[in-house]
This record gives sequence, C-alpha cells and structure tokens, in this order.
Amino acid sequence: MNNIRIFIFASLVVAFALYTFSPTSLDAGDRYGDGSSAKIEAMRKLASVLTIIEQNSVDELNFTTITEKAIQGLMNELDAHSSYLSEKNYKEFKVQTDGEFGGLGITVGMRDRALTVISPIDDTPAYRAGLKAGDIILKIDEKSTIDMTLDEAVSLMRGKPDTEIELTIVRKGESKPLKVQIIRDIIKIDSVFVKTIDDDLLYIRVSSFDKKVVDGVKDGLENKLEDRKGIILDLRSNPGGLLSQAVGLVDLFVDSGVIVSQKGRDESETRTYEASSFGTYKDIPIVVLIDVGSASASEIVSGSLQDHRRAVIVGEKSFGKGSVQAIWPITLDGSEAIKLTIARYYLPSGRTIQAEGVEPDIEVFLGDVPQKDEDAFEMREENLKKHLQSELQKVDGEDNVTVEVEDDNKTVVTKEKIMKDSQLKTGIDIVRSLIIMKGFGK
Repeated sequence: MNNIRIFIFASLVVAFALYTFSPTSLDAGDRYGDGSSAKIEAMRKLASVLTIIEQNSVDELNFTTITEKAIQGLMNELDAHSSYLSEKNYKEFKVQTDGEFGGLGITVGMRDRALTVISPIDDTPAYRAGLKAGDIILKIDEKSTIDMTLDEAVSLMRGKPDTEIELTIVRKGESKPLKVQIIRDIIKIDSVFVKTIDDDLLYIRVSSFDKKVVDGVKDGLENKLEDRKGIILDLRSNPGGLLSQAVGLVDLFVDSGVIVSQKGRDESETRTYEASSFGTYKDIPIVVLIDVGSASASEIVSGSLQDHRRAVIVGEKSFGKGSVQAIWPITLDGSEAIKLTIARYYLPSGRTIQAEGVEPDIEVFLGDVPQKDEDAFEMREENLKKHLQSELQKVDGEDNVTVEVEDDNKTVVTKEKIMKDSQLKTGIDIVRSLIIMKGFGK
C-alpha cells in the first residue's frame, strides 16, 4: 500500500512538473545537459523521498514542514549566501531593507560554516561593546549557532530597541569563549567621515556603502582637499552595501577602463561597469586601508583601485564576499521566498573576490605585529564544528568583554590616534613617499 501511495503521489508531482515547466524551460534543461526525462525522474525521486519521510519518520511531520526542511537544506548546500526565507524571515528581511529596526550594528556572514562577524559598524551597540571583525559567534543568548542558518541568526539578534542580548564569541588569541552583553538600538549610520592629517593629507573614512557615500566623499574632496597632496581612504570593517556607490567611488579616482564586472550563468545577469573621465581626481596619491572586516563593496573599491595601480592597499586580507543575490517569492501569495546567488563580481584583472578576498600590497596588523602561535585558533571548515562544540563546554558565564571607545576628534586625525594605529601610520608613511616620488613635495 505504501508503495502504491508513493507511486501515485510521485506521478502527481511529475504531472505538475510537466504542466509547470514550459517547453522553453525543458529545452533549457537540454541545453545545460539535464534533459526533460532526467528532470521527470529527479522529480519522481524527490516525491518518493518526501512521502517516505512523511509516512515513516520517527517524529510525525506534516508534508508542509518536510517540504520547508527540504528547501532549506537545498539552499544551505548551494553556498553561504543563498537561503530559504520562511514567512516570518521574509517579513523581517523586508523590514531590514525597507525601514528602521532595532539591532546591534553588526554585519555577519558564514565563513567555513561558522557564524562570523564581518564587522561592527562605527558608533553602534556592537562597536561600543567591543565586538571585532573575525569574531565567531558561538551562542546567541542560550542558543548555539552550530548548524544555525544565517537568516535564523540575524532574526535572533534583531529585536526591540533597549532590549538586551548576550553573545558568546570565540576570538583568536583568547583561551576560552567571551561573553558580550549588548543593548539593542535603532541603527543610524553616518557612512562618511572626512578629516585632515597635518597640512598635507586628507583622511576619508567610509564605514558602509549607503546611498550617500559618493556625495559625501565628493563634498569632502571639494571642501577639504585644498592644497593637500595625498589621501588615506579607510575601508576597514566596512561590510559593503550598494554596488552603485562602490562603482561611483572608484570612478572619482579612475578615468577609464573597467571598474568591476558581474558575471552570472545567464547573460541577463552579466554586465560591466566602466569608469568615466568626468570629475576624476586621477593624479593625487592614495592609500587604501583594509582588514578582515572589509567585504563586498569595499572589496570592489580596494581591488579595483589596486588593479588600476591607482592606490597602494595596506592592512590585512579582506573578507571575500563577492557574490550577487536575488530574491524570488515562491508562494502564490508572495509570503515566502528564496535568496539565491545569481552572479559573482570580478575585478578589472579578471580575478574574483568570492572566498578569495583582496590581498593588501603591504600587510600590516593592527597594533603590534603578532607572532605565529602554533596553538592559536585557526578557522578551518574540516575541524571547525568539532572545535566550536568543545568551546561550548568551556562557557562558564564568568568572562565578559568590554571596550572603552575613545573620544574622536571630528575634524582632525590626532597624533595620539595615529600612534595607536599601526595600519594608519604605515599608510601615512607610504602616501607621503608616493608624494615625494611624484614630485608633489616640491
């Protein structure tokens, strides 16, 4: 009887598939080496598995739940940035992209299947609490993040302003996990800060790529550049943002050639963004600062300027997030969706950012240069899960981490600030060397 039910259900699924897939889509399947007969057999196999689980699983599951789990598992296996958005998660996703919400001011991603801090955003609760790029989030309140999806984690961390959340983190160089208490707040971001360094340099800090970046940088260049002969562009702990702003920022300093290209399987997802010659600051020496928290749009900017030999890149290897996601509703009422990677970014030289990152021209670690510690924590996918499970057992609720954020001068980068920041100090020395080499020091 069970076999008969499976056959009947599988036949219905196949019939639905034949009705749903137009002749054009079946032809497309043949073009990609997956003919219509193979599609039908695959659908029959999937239907059989779902029905067997429904009828025989030790835990009683309804068919809707089984289907959702199947979709979720599929999306998680594709890549770190594709995901299934349930009705609840899809609503929260739209809140995040369309309006204000209570949060931590933190950008996270999956690295080697571990929930990793890409960067805390300047002057937000996460920044003030002392979170750092590269921290691995082991627990959110009392929930372990092992095997948790990215969207589930983001949903847990978001909440009403003035409510508290506790994150347990694993940090390289620390012998045991650390606990961080953070009070959620409405996240409002000032994305561009422009300051001066002595009489010869302009310091431009871009903390994220929102819609105001290009105008903010332009305003700084027009009003504060004056007779200054070099620029420090600080993209450290910048998690990215709008592609248009990344392209526009590079275009301020490059007058011709490809800035970045986007390539997908389909021609409609493939396009090239090129520089224009209008209003370009093409001669002034530039140093770009990056670190492990520099991702996506900030990698496009630093990598493109590097490929054009328009800037010297200083700091640490960037995060390596160079893919494009699109949202597709998958229910008739549009209440659920999938987020699917449809393309990857490529720099002018043809190299990819995804999982590779941007290598600095000159590697400099923040503060004292650390020595190699053979026992130090290293992120490797093959042993990371076991390591994190052992770290969970070390959590005893005793260790907390806090940081005092120094008052920052709003117009000038002070000498005290420079001497505490080895990456910035190296960048300043290099850009001044470039000025001398180009004859700007005369």
